[in-house]
Amino acid sequence: MPAPSQNTSRRDIALAALAGITPTPGVSKPDPIIVADHVVRKFGGLTAVNVSHLEIQRGAITALIGPNGAGKTTFFNLLTGFDQVNEGSWSFNGVKISGTPPHKVARMGMVRTFQLTKALYRLTVIDNMRLAATKQKGESILRAALPFLWNAQEKAATARSEELLTRFKLIDKRDDFAAALSGGQRKLLEMARALMVEPELVMLDEPMAGVNPALKQSLLGHIKDLREDGMTVLFVEHDMDMVRDISDWVIVMAQGVIVAEGPPNIVMRDKAVIDAYLGAHHDSTLEQDRG
Repeated sequence: MPAPSQNTSRRDIALAALAGITPTPGVSKPDPIIVADHVVRKFGGLTAVNVSHLEIQRGAITALIGPNGAGKTTFFNLLTGFDQVNEGSWSFNGVKISGTPPHKVARMGMVRTFQLTKALYRLTVIDNMRLAATKQKGESILRAALPFLWNAQEKAATARSEELLTRFKLIDKRDDFAAALSGGQRKLLEMARALMVEPELVMLDEPMAGVNPALKQSLLGHIKDLREDGMTVLFVEHDMDMVRDISDWVIVMAQGVIVAEGPPNIVMRDKAVIDAYLGAHHDSTLEQDRG
């Protein structure tokens, strides 16, 4: 993807790349960062995910929406190695990663947050951040006793942590325990911590859940900034106003299957989407039901 000019935002570039694509489930993208094929996850007799083909466009903000129980979070868990498939495979940057454990997926540049935040509450905010830094020499038992081998690296990790905490307006909480943060602040911390590995793809699972209106606007701005910084964003969300506001592309799941995808303004009018949310007979009259 070309670098944006002074007057061209990365959103413009993403929209241009997606323009002209037929809005149908599983449609090919010009530069996909993720490609998934025949991904199936079953729990007993229930098929929670059954995705035949899906591509995520590089550099875009893509929303994954659907009613409760549609399989969105399960699909996230599969892609990031937190759950195992019954069938199927997927690639990241052209490299097959199905079956790869979560920590290796993250090191490759594909990170995620969780609907219920995973902050380490008994550690300070700055320690939560430093813990996310990768390839730390001081984590070796032998090297830990030789500070001269890892001091410079730890200072760099601290500087990066403080830079991100400043960006996410958490620097004043630097030395507070994570347990003292509000729910919204924990969401910010989790997003900031995810950026410690300088990822290419950030996956956000319901970033607005439990966030007060004041912090919601801040989070929206930060998600848009991820795209402007050159990252790809894939997020699960139920807040349709947010989806319309920041999404370049929307994918809809229902009963584990991709039923629609396309630009937000088109997807929101799609009959398959309306049926998924409201039921196939949402427009039937009482008289018709009785008949």
